[in-house]
Amino acid sequence: MSTETQSPRPRGSIPRFLEMKRQGEKIVALTAYDVLFSRLVEEAEVDIVLIGDSLGQVVLGYPSTIPVTLEEMIHHGKAVRRGAENTFLVLDMPFLSYQVSTEDALRNAGRVLKETLVQAVKLEGGTAATCTTAETLVRAGIPVMGHLGLTPQSVHALGGYRVQGREAATAERLRHQARALEEAGCFAVVLELVPAGLAGEISRDLTIPTIGIGAGPQCDGQVLVLYDALGLNGGFRPKFLKRFADLDQEVRKALKAYVSEVREGSYPGAEHSFSRDP
Repeated sequence: MSTETQSPRPRGSIPRFLEMKRQGEKIVALTAYDVLFSRLVEEAEVDIVLIGDSLGQVVLGYPSTIPVTLEEMIHHGKAVRRGAENTFLVLDMPFLSYQVSTEDALRNAGRVLKETLVQAVKLEGGTAATCTTAETLVRAGIPVMGHLGLTPQSVHALGGYRVQGREAATAERLRHQARALEEAGCFAVVLELVPAGLAGEISRDLTIPTIGIGAGPQCDGQVLVLYDALGLNGGFRPKFLKRFADLDQEVRKALKAYVSEVREGSYPGAEHSFSRDP
C-alpha cells in the first residue's frame, strides 16, 4: 500500500521569486540574526530570510541601524547560514559599506557573499548613485534587492521613522526609483512604510516582486522582524505590526519561575541531578 507524501516547497531562488510574482503566489520573508532562530524560521518554510541591519537595535542595543558595521553583519550572516542551510538569504549592506564608491561597494558585497554564503545583498535607496552601484554589483554576479520608502539608514535626512509617499511629489519619486532599481537589475524591492495604494501601484508597475513592511496587502510578499512578529519586543507596537505570539510575557513568566525555584531550593530536584556509580 503506497502512501502519498507532500512534495517539499522548492528552495528559494531568483527565478522562483519571479515566477511566484507571475503566478500571484505571495513571498514570505522574515529576519533572523542567529543559529537558533534561523533554524526555526527555515523549518517554517519561509521563502527568504533577511539578515537585517535592524540587528543593531534588536540584538546589539544601538539607537538606530547607522552604527552597525560590516564586520557585525558578516558575523551574524555566518551564524544565520549555519542555522538555515537551505534557505535563500539576503544580507543588508550596512551604512557606508556601499555609499562611498562603486569599487568599495563591490569589494564589500563580494566579501559578504564569500564569507557568509548568502545569495544576495540589499541596498537602501533609489538615487542614481544607488542604481549605478546596484548595476555594478549585478554585472559582477552579485544579486541585489532594493529598498524604498522608509530607509532607516537615512532616518535623519527623512526626519524620523514616518510613512513615505503620502505627498504626490514623493509618491512619484518612489515610482520612478522603483522602476530605476528594476532597470538596474534588482531582483526584488522592499517597500517600507508606504501607503497601501501606492505600494499596490508600484507592485503592478514592476515585473520584479515587491516585499512590503508596513506597505499594505498588495505587495507581492511581506517581511517582518522576527522578534516583533513573536511579540518579544514588548514596547514596540507600530500600526503595521501583527504580533503572532506574545512571547514577551511568556519569557518574563518563565524567568520569574526560574528565579523563584532556584531561590527556594526546589530547582534542581532529584530528577535533574546525577548520582555516583555504586
